[in-house]
Amino acid sequence: MFADLPDLIAKRAELTPDKVALEEIATGRCLTYAKLDRRAGQAASLMASRGVAEGDRVAIVCRNRIAFFELLLGCAKLGAILVPLNWRMPPSELNQLVEDCAPRLLFVGREDEGVARELAVPSLALDGDYETLLDAAPARSLRARWPADGIWYLIYTSGTTGRPKGVIYNFRMALANHVNIGSAIDIRSTDTTLTFLPLFHTAGINLHSLPTLFAGGRVVILEGFEEEAVVRLLEARRIDTFFAVPTVYQALLDHPRFATTPLDHVRHWGCGGAPLPDAVVERYRSLGVRVCNGMGMTETGPTAFLMDPADAWDRIGSVGRPQLLCSARIVDEEGCDVPDGTVGDLLFSGPGITPGYWNDEQATRAAFTADGWLRSGDLARRDADGFTYIAGRRKEMFISGGENVYPIEVENVLAAHPAVAEAAVVPAPDSKWGEVARAFILPADGTKPAPEELHAELHAFCRTRLAAYKVPRSFEFVADFPRTAAGKIRKHQLVTTSGSAGEVGLRGAG
Repeated sequence: MFADLPDLIAKRAELTPDKVALEEIATGRCLTYAKLDRRAGQAASLMASRGVAEGDRVAIVCRNRIAFFELLLGCAKLGAILVPLNWRMPPSELNQLVEDCAPRLLFVGREDEGVARELAVPSLALDGDYETLLDAAPARSLRARWPADGIWYLIYTSGTTGRPKGVIYNFRMALANHVNIGSAIDIRSTDTTLTFLPLFHTAGINLHSLPTLFAGGRVVILEGFEEEAVVRLLEARRIDTFFAVPTVYQALLDHPRFATTPLDHVRHWGCGGAPLPDAVVERYRSLGVRVCNGMGMTETGPTAFLMDPADAWDRIGSVGRPQLLCSARIVDEEGCDVPDGTVGDLLFSGPGITPGYWNDEQATRAAFTADGWLRSGDLARRDADGFTYIAGRRKEMFISGGENVYPIEVENVLAAHPAVAEAAVVPAPDSKWGEVARAFILPADGTKPAPEELHAELHAFCRTRLAAYKVPRSFEFVADFPRTAAGKIRKHQLVTTSGSAGEVGLRGAG
């Protein structure tokens, strides 16, 4: 695609120096592109003064804030590698990541200073000396161009089934994602987008923050998701593009003013990170909102599939087509393309795909086919018009009585029941059928299920909509699900602790 790139923020500062790049809701601070570029250069100088050199890792653990982008862009100027750490993890888990990437320096926000003291890394407090030291540092850049295949940052996967791996992000991926999402939703220099998803997650960085900055728009930063803050921004007609995970879309529907909030000014509503139940899509349709399902991975940069708004209401459940710089195949176990309508393994290729995992050659080799296609681990089917539907994770599929069962299909049916806010389906051993479906149910707000009655009702509801072998044999009710940063349910953490009234215990929730 390119051997190297210009420093895109320096270039943006040349083109539109006085436009606002970043706005921080918590403090009211704004940075123009010129000031952002200068402070990123000062951040590079500050890191260099602390012994950080090209190729060194720099960790950061903080809530969303302007300083994150200063350091991300400072690393690009210095040639260092930023490693955002998940502030939801306890020190024992963070230490595993620190041991893996061996950062030379750690930047930490006030909420996580206690955690930082338990990590064996020299640290600098973002709410302490950072501002003073940054102001005193000269703006510098060790390189005016970014090597396309140079490592910019690492994103550790959320680990829904195992230990997190450090996904390598290079500069080529950043530009490819800008093209993929920018062309799909028509990101403009006049756009304002909202960032509230955590910045240790690829969606927080790339949907749509970095692409909007590359385009010359404004990124409004919330420390995290707050329904009231988001509704106020929508009421003020300040948002042009919006991306969220399904749990956020559900939470907004539950806000008392959301249904009467003006929404027509938002040009694009995107969703990813986890399957969006059809019932939620229909509720937004009743408000005149076309929520566009998409699908991508940390390893795909992340934009891969995205539904076009024109098709969003006619093909509910589809994630759309592969975007401009992304190629996709659906193959059988021998690696041959399957016919339309057949479920197979989903593969990806293109300049937005990661080159691999940090410090893990074995996992990198396992992730790619012999001819270089990324194995997504997802099962999918494509219809005759080229629209793709995700059937679930390969590891989640199970066989009941010789028939394949895809949990996502069962979960989508359950989510359509008015007493169900969300469902997770896993296999359970069965002496007759080998495995059968077992459903964990998060009740809808205000629902107080009588387990025996609701069990029969849900069973009958599924029986009229699913083949008998797909219908869950048990239904257990939960107060909440353990989730990743993208809102995905950590199904491996669902464990039964008692048989009382159909309740289930959760390990590691929160």
